[in-house]
Amino acid sequence: MRIAVDAMGGDFAPREIVQGALDAVSAESSVSELILVGDEQRIRAELQGRALPSKMRIFHAAEAIGMEESPALAVRRKKDSSINRAIDLVKRGEADAMVSAGNTGGVVVSASLKLRTLEGVLRPAIATIMPTQDRPLILVDAGANTDCDAWLLLQFAIMGSVYSQAILGHAKPVVGLVSIGGEDSKGNEITKEAFKLLSNSTLNFRGNVEGHDLFRGETDVAVCDGFVGNTILKTSESVAHAIVHWMKKEFKATPVRLLGAMLLRGALKAMKAKMDPELQGGAPLLGVNGVCIISHGASSALAIRHAIRVAAESVHHNLNQLIVQRIAEVESALKT
Repeated sequence: MRIAVDAMGGDFAPREIVQGALDAVSAESSVSELILVGDEQRIRAELQGRALPSKMRIFHAAEAIGMEESPALAVRRKKDSSINRAIDLVKRGEADAMVSAGNTGGVVVSASLKLRTLEGVLRPAIATIMPTQDRPLILVDAGANTDCDAWLLLQFAIMGSVYSQAILGHAKPVVGLVSIGGEDSKGNEITKEAFKLLSNSTLNFRGNVEGHDLFRGETDVAVCDGFVGNTILKTSESVAHAIVHWMKKEFKATPVRLLGAMLLRGALKAMKAKMDPELQGGAPLLGVNGVCIISHGASSALAIRHAIRVAAESVHHNLNQLIVQRIAEVESALKT
């Protein structure tokens, strides 16, 4: 299995990206080759005199797309960017998947233009893994499509269910439609229409879910448009950071509290690990004709290592073939 890694994408590129790839080489036995895509001179500088492992090679790309650049313009103008070249490798069959912590919009635009969508897929969607009380939740779409119709939301539910089943191991994923109330009469016209489609489908649909339902661990796939999904994601990240800040501040307020924190060290570490997004490995871009994993811009080497793991698992489980098959089955049943 060959995986292309955008070595220039992310806040800490190429240092953390290169280190994450080096860690993945020894940790992921199913990966036969890792291709570091980016400025060869800068990549080799991060090796600090060490020889490149036999399972790794460098594919030089002279340009990089910045995090603040317009995705559509940058993808078209910077043809020799690390994102474009990594996706080119997938398109040509020289890599089975790609991983990037770079400009999210750039990955979405480049993958959509170069790889196109899978058969039957209307638009690709970003699926983000979020921790809950009991098991991981897939939030889809998390930002690729701000305007959606009911059929798009149905397809997001199908793709999210396939990912939940194949990669996260949920035998019959529970699907919820994000809305402003649990009743089927709540929501806007699009969510009401999507509710009907999902109710009549063969998916394991539980109905509408509100914001306070998401982290209870009762839903495996939460479906919404990218505007809502990205708002949920960014708000959740902000709240998590705020809680950590508050806890540190309060624990340090008095010697007694500090002692209590030391006694709770094991439990606090376990909580942090459960909430750590870096262990989830990034967000898959579902629906494109190739495997693309988008990592957080602030990804560390650990996050990149797990993103490579998720990419390998997606290829191993034939994720895209399963998506095509399941969309055809569900939509055919609805139309008959």
